[in-house]
Amino acid sequence: MEILEKVKNQLIVSCQALEDEPLHSDFIMSKMALAAKLGGAAGIRANTVKDIKAIKQEVELPIIAIIKKDYPNNDVFITPTIEEIDELYQEGADIIAFDGTDRERPDGKDFKEFFTEVREKYPNQLFMADVSTLKEGVMAAEAGVDIVAATLAGYTPYSKGTKPVELVRQLVEHVDVPVIAEGNFDTPEKAKMALDVGAHAVVVGSAITRPKCITEKFVQAIKGRDE
Repeated sequence: MEILEKVKNQLIVSCQALEDEPLHSDFIMSKMALAAKLGGAAGIRANTVKDIKAIKQEVELPIIAIIKKDYPNNDVFITPTIEEIDELYQEGADIIAFDGTDRERPDGKDFKEFFTEVREKYPNQLFMADVSTLKEGVMAAEAGVDIVAATLAGYTPYSKGTKPVELVRQLVEHVDVPVIAEGNFDTPEKAKMALDVGAHAVVVGSAITRPKCITEKFVQAIKGRDE
């Protein structure tokens, strides 16, 4: 649990760029991670083994590792099956995060079936469940995950309108594992608020490492001025 102590009450920066984004490059993500470290980040969240390898060469920070993979006719895409878990484990990921929602996975398993298999195979690995509701967070904690994160609040059809900070507050009250705030904590004030309500750490991504998204916000605000 030394890794969890390293990120306690700290900022974790998500350094990700998908294939259709301008900054999609393991080299660029490694430099993003370095910039985050120099800025004071205590950890990194990263997607794909390739990016993780490159980031490890630049920084010695705890990494929350995921593999985003789309499967046909299925909405679960964050480390959706044990195949992705295997890849991340073999890379030596500090923390492996996955979709912890109550939805059927691409291989037909529900969450409990999936995580039972995962935990039996890797009993000593740290695992984090990305959830969208309090019910899912409680389910994940009871199943034995090490960390619960509010990553998917508002991103599932049944969690639309959920305020991430409120979900974090509820999770802190109802689960006995560390809760990480993630998902739309896009200002310093929101990040601080997450820690104030009891989050173990806070993850910020787009607001720091996705200049296209940041630019779009400024452009929309400027356009809105004339409307």
